[in-house]
Amino acid sequence: MTLPINHTLPGASRLVLGCMALGGGWNTTPLTQQDEQQAFALIEAALDCGINLFDHADIYTFGKAEAVFGRYLQAFPAQRQHLLLQSKCGIKLGNAHQPGHYDLSKIAILAAVEQSLERLNTDYLDLLLLHRPDPLMEPDEIAAAFEQLQQQGKVRHFGVSNMGWPQLQLLQRSLTVPLVVNQLEMSLYRHHWLEESLLTGMPEGAGCHFGYGTVEYCQREQIQLQSWGSLAQGRYFSARADETAAEQATRQLVAKLAAEYQSTPEAIVLAWLLRHPARIQPVLGTSQPARLAAAVRAEQLDLSRLHWYQLYIAARGGALP
Repeated sequence: MTLPINHTLPGASRLVLGCMALGGGWNTTPLTQQDEQQAFALIEAALDCGINLFDHADIYTFGKAEAVFGRYLQAFPAQRQHLLLQSKCGIKLGNAHQPGHYDLSKIAILAAVEQSLERLNTDYLDLLLLHRPDPLMEPDEIAAAFEQLQQQGKVRHFGVSNMGWPQLQLLQRSLTVPLVVNQLEMSLYRHHWLEESLLTGMPEGAGCHFGYGTVEYCQREQIQLQSWGSLAQGRYFSARADETAAEQATRQLVAKLAAEYQSTPEAIVLAWLLRHPARIQPVLGTSQPARLAAAVRAEQLDLSRLHWYQLYIAARGGALP
């Protein structure tokens, strides 16, 4: 299946490896040999599974996720031509001196890219995403940053994360390059993006705040929807003491369908996303090669319409209106 992203990155894989778990944890402890071995094994497992797009952010494990990936590219420089790198910027983590906030100013974007390139041990990013909407963002300033980065050959394509369609439209009016990706939280568990279309004009839809029409806008404009949290934080793979009745019913249905399709629970949960006509590109945040191998089996599945709706109804905990 051709994805919207394949118009700009023809070789991009159907699935993406999220690198948030690399680097040994959210702390300032230096990288260890064990961190390096874990990262190298996961990167190789992804490539072996056919995944060639790797998702980073400058803040992941305080920069160590990018740094340990950079060690991989330093050890195997020829691999750079076989993989695609995207990173995100714009979040400033809080500390004792300042609260956590967002910064999409030109100077902040340029500085973040320089630091990411240095950590990743590469000359360019295939994709740069703006990590969160910044209420103080100036679209013309962002456009100037993007133009400079592209002219310098440091970033090839641009996108956003966690933005609704009005923000996308506002930004695009100032840009000379297209926004090619919007990364949103989308999963069988976090299905609010479906609810808003389903409940349009209904009283039940009053509590939906995701951004009416964002999915449809991205479909219309050929903007690749990437889903973070795609595996629903693993809540449908094993029982938890605090699981709700809906979660339990969904978990049991996922197991039943995995047996029926002779596949894995991870693949069923992902196949539910892949079945949507928006051609969603899931980002897999697992740090376990075995779970990665179980998840990529989703690419061989084609859920029936009935099974897709059964999963959706189970996850939402009630019948459709």
